[in-house]
Amino acid sequence: MHFKTSFITLLSLVLFTSFVGVTSFNNDIWKILLKVKYHFKDNKYIPKFEAKHKALDRKTVTISGYMYPLDEAKEHQYFMLSYYPIKVCFFCGGAGPESIIEVNTRKPIKFTSKKITLTGQLRLNPDDPDRMFFILLNARQNR
Repeated sequence: MHFKTSFITLLSLVLFTSFVGVTSFNNDIWKILLKVKYHFKDNKYIPKFEAKHKALDRKTVTISGYMYPLDEAKEHQYFMLSYYPIKVCFFCGGAGPESIIEVNTRKPIKFTSKKITLTGQLRLNPDDPDRMFFILLNARQNR
Protein backbone atom coordinates (compact mmCIF):
# COMPACT_ATOMS: atom_id res chain seq x y z
CA MET A 1 0.00 0.00 0.00
CA HIS A 2 2.86 2.37 0.88
CA PHE A 3 4.42 1.71 -2.56
CA LYS A 4 1.16 2.58 -4.36
CA THR A 5 0.79 5.85 -2.41
CA SER A 6 4.43 6.76 -3.08
CA PHE A 7 4.03 6.00 -6.78
CA ILE A 8 0.89 8.17 -7.06
CA THR A 9 2.61 11.00 -5.18
CA LEU A 10 5.67 10.77 -7.40
CA LEU A 11 3.55 10.65 -10.57
CA SER A 12 1.56 13.69 -9.41
CA LEU A 13 4.76 15.59 -8.71
CA VAL A 14 6.18 14.78 -12.15
CA LEU A 15 2.96 15.87 -13.89
CA PHE A 16 2.78 19.05 -11.82
CA THR A 17 6.44 19.88 -12.53
CA SER A 18 5.85 19.33 -16.25
CA PHE A 19 2.87 21.67 -16.17
CA VAL A 20 4.80 24.31 -14.24
CA GLY A 21 7.63 24.01 -16.75
CA VAL A 22 5.28 24.71 -19.64
CA THR A 23 3.66 27.61 -17.79
CA SER A 24 6.97 29.22 -16.89
CA PHE A 25 8.21 28.59 -20.44
CA ASN A 26 5.33 30.69 -21.73
CA ASN A 27 6.05 33.35 -19.11
CA ASP A 28 9.70 33.42 -20.17
CA ILE A 29 9.11 33.96 -23.90
CA TRP A 30 10.41 37.53 -23.68
CA LYS A 31 13.65 36.28 -22.10
CA ILE A 32 14.24 34.30 -25.29
CA LEU A 33 13.01 36.89 -27.78
CA LEU A 34 14.99 39.75 -26.27
CA LYS A 35 18.22 37.84 -26.90
CA VAL A 36 17.92 37.80 -30.68
CA LYS A 37 21.00 39.29 -32.30
CA TYR A 38 20.66 41.59 -35.29
CA HIS A 39 22.60 44.05 -37.38
CA PHE A 40 21.71 47.11 -39.39
CA LYS A 41 22.57 46.96 -43.09
CA ASP A 42 21.29 49.03 -46.04
CA ASN A 43 18.80 50.83 -43.74
CA LYS A 44 17.32 47.50 -42.58
CA TYR A 45 17.43 45.52 -39.36
CA ILE A 46 18.51 41.95 -40.12
CA PRO A 47 17.80 39.37 -37.37
CA LYS A 48 19.97 36.34 -36.73
CA PHE A 49 17.73 33.71 -35.16
CA GLU A 50 19.38 31.01 -33.07
CA ALA A 51 18.03 27.52 -32.35
CA LYS A 52 16.20 28.76 -29.23
CA HIS A 53 14.29 31.27 -31.39
CA LYS A 54 13.64 28.81 -34.21
CA ALA A 55 12.19 26.35 -31.68
CA LEU A 56 9.39 28.87 -31.05
CA ASP A 57 8.50 29.40 -34.72
CA ARG A 58 4.90 28.38 -35.47
CA LYS A 59 4.30 27.48 -31.80
CA THR A 60 1.37 28.69 -29.74
CA VAL A 61 2.70 31.02 -27.05
CA THR A 62 1.28 33.19 -24.30
CA ILE A 63 2.97 36.54 -23.80
CA SER A 64 2.32 39.79 -21.95
CA GLY A 65 3.21 43.30 -22.99
CA TYR A 66 2.01 46.79 -23.77
CA MET A 67 -0.29 47.55 -26.70
CA TYR A 68 0.86 50.10 -29.28
CA PRO A 69 -1.92 50.79 -31.76
CA LEU A 70 -1.12 52.06 -35.22
CA ASP A 71 -4.21 54.24 -35.45
CA GLU A 72 -6.56 56.10 -33.11
CA ALA A 73 -9.45 53.61 -33.02
CA LYS A 74 -10.91 52.31 -29.76
CA GLU A 75 -10.42 48.66 -30.79
CA HIS A 76 -7.63 47.02 -32.75
CA GLN A 77 -6.97 43.81 -34.65
CA TYR A 78 -3.50 44.85 -35.83
CA PHE A 79 -1.05 46.51 -33.45
CA MET A 80 2.38 46.17 -31.87
CA LEU A 81 3.01 44.54 -28.51
CA SER A 82 6.04 45.84 -26.61
CA TYR A 83 7.97 44.37 -23.74
CA TYR A 84 8.55 47.91 -22.50
CA PRO A 85 6.12 50.70 -21.59
CA ILE A 86 5.80 53.54 -24.07
CA LYS A 87 8.58 55.68 -22.58
CA VAL A 88 11.24 53.16 -23.59
CA CYS A 89 9.64 51.24 -26.44
CA PHE A 90 11.41 50.67 -29.75
CA PHE A 91 9.46 53.42 -31.52
CA CYS A 92 9.58 56.02 -28.72
CA GLY A 93 12.64 55.29 -26.62
CA GLY A 94 15.90 53.41 -26.59
CA ALA A 95 14.79 49.79 -26.96
CA GLY A 96 15.58 47.66 -30.01
CA PRO A 97 13.40 45.87 -32.59
CA GLU A 98 13.67 42.61 -30.63
CA SER A 99 11.37 44.14 -27.98
CA ILE A 100 8.34 44.47 -30.30
CA ILE A 101 5.93 41.86 -31.67
CA GLU A 102 3.59 42.54 -34.57
CA VAL A 103 0.11 41.27 -33.56
CA ASN A 104 -2.87 40.15 -35.63
CA THR A 105 -5.92 39.21 -33.54
CA ARG A 106 -8.99 37.12 -34.28
CA LYS A 107 -11.32 39.71 -32.76
CA PRO A 108 -10.76 43.40 -32.05
CA ILE A 109 -9.20 44.21 -28.68
CA LYS A 110 -10.08 47.38 -26.82
CA PHE A 111 -7.12 49.73 -26.42
CA THR A 112 -5.56 49.93 -22.98
CA SER A 113 -2.35 51.40 -21.63
CA LYS A 114 -2.15 48.56 -19.10
CA LYS A 115 -0.20 45.37 -19.71
CA ILE A 116 -2.20 42.73 -21.61
CA THR A 117 -1.68 39.00 -22.13
CA LEU A 118 -2.18 37.38 -25.52
CA THR A 119 -2.07 33.82 -26.84
CA GLY A 120 -1.38 33.12 -30.50
CA GLN A 121 0.93 31.47 -33.01
CA LEU A 122 4.40 33.01 -33.01
CA ARG A 123 6.09 33.39 -36.39
CA LEU A 124 9.67 34.45 -36.98
CA ASN A 125 10.35 36.93 -39.77
CA PRO A 126 13.92 36.59 -41.04
CA ASP A 127 13.41 38.26 -44.44
CA ASP A 128 10.79 41.02 -44.71
CA PRO A 129 12.31 44.32 -43.53
CA ASP A 130 8.87 45.97 -43.59
CA ARG A 131 7.65 43.71 -40.78
CA MET A 132 8.79 43.03 -37.21
CA PHE A 133 11.16 40.17 -36.32
CA PHE A 134 8.28 38.46 -34.48
CA ILE A 135 4.64 38.19 -35.56
CA LEU A 136 1.82 36.83 -33.40
CA LEU A 137 -1.00 35.44 -35.55
CA ASN A 138 -4.61 34.59 -34.63
CA ALA A 139 -4.01 36.10 -31.21
CA ARG A 140 -6.65 36.30 -28.54
CA GLN A 141 -6.60 38.30 -25.35
CA ASN A 142 -6.46 36.32 -22.10
CA ARG A 143 -8.66 37.65 -19.33
